Amino acid sequence: MSDVIDTDILISGGGVAGLTAAAVFGASGFRTLCVDPAPPVTSEAEAGADMRTTAFLHPSRGVLEAAGLWARLEPYAAPLQIMRIIDAGGEKPEARLTRDFNASELSDLPFGWNLQNWLLRREMVARLAELPLVDFRAGVATAGLITREAGAEVTLSDGTRVHARLVVAADGRNSFIREAAGLRVKTTRYGQKALAFAVTHPEPHHNVSTEIHRSGGPFTLVPLPDRDGLHSSAIVWMERGPEADRLAALPVPEFEAEMNARSTGILGPLTLATRRSVWPMMTQIAERFTAQRVALIAEAAHVIPPIGAQGLNMSLADLTCLLELCQKDPAHIGEPAMLAAYNRRRWPEVKAREIGIDLLNRASMVEARPLRDLRAGVLGALYSLGPVRKTLMKAGLGVR
Repeated sequence: MSDVIDTDILISGGGVAGLTAAAVFGASGFRTLCVDPAPPVTSEAEAGADMRTTAFLHPSRGVLEAAGLWARLEPYAAPLQIMRIIDAGGEKPEARLTRDFNASELSDLPFGWNLQNWLLRREMVARLAELPLVDFRAGVATAGLITREAGAEVTLSDGTRVHARLVVAADGRNSFIREAAGLRVKTTRYGQKALAFAVTHPEPHHNVSTEIHRSGGPFTLVPLPDRDGLHSSAIVWMERGPEADRLAALPVPEFEAEMNARSTGILGPLTLATRRSVWPMMTQIAERFTAQRVALIAEAAHVIPPIGAQGLNMSLADLTCLLELCQKDPAHIGEPAMLAAYNRRRWPEVKAREIGIDLLNRASMVEARPLRDLRAGVLGALYSLGPVRKTLMKAGLGVR
């Protein structure tokens, strides 16, 4: 094509973060083009469906409301009222220490709401179709990037050329835009993988999200709405890589036996309800979150293990900051001062959370019994101090 499309914002990446970004910028009056090389899978039964779930912490609800997404998502969301931590690091895989962090200590709102990723994509794609300022092109990738003071020139895989005032990289941990902009990353690999799947169980979860710590990584049960009349939860089970691969390959009866032993039986016998997916664990952060006419968000900027529901909520904090800056001075979107402000506000915050999650993950992986005993002791001591407990909960939510 010889014509050039002119837009305010080009978003590279149509995952949950990219689709949310397209919705919120389009709903806020910015001409927005969003592209992704893979058409979104919007049904649990389809091959390639993302079996993970996302817990939106309550500070993230504002950006979903601004995007016109919250009304669509709320009917499918399971509230997270209590965050429970269980230490099962004794001789046997059974609970020896249980501590509950209750959102009622902070406000009338739950900590957040949990939704399935494939369902998020379904509702987000439907929302984009309602927005006249959004052009979502599935099956189209960013293939070239040239930036100048006046704007960015982006070439798409179908030959389309785009002039954008700002390019938002939401294209994942192997971001094409980040690499094309010359931004390096620091990566830490843990030799861990996470299994993600859903289960049903006889006991209600009572809106309690539970992290069970033994070794290898946390085993986390996160509430979901009932499935076919049965109580249901999502599970993220982190283990060292070879063990995760072994578990993923087990026949269902053998897998369920190991899963039930690891769960300490807190919700009764768990029954596998979906296929299992496996994801490698890493921590990664870009050297900075901006380049000329480019802003990184979500996994293009930072990747952390799924502990404490931090990952996507950090991404939505990126998006909230970027939107505020664009709305504050729409005439100068993508210019150096705006991008400098974005990097200044987001990079130190993300780096601090990356360090905290890294420490928590390493603590959850410990094998030696004395270290597991120490972990339980520290948890018990921190929980017993009310002001410290509240400070930890506020830090997890990203509020002061």
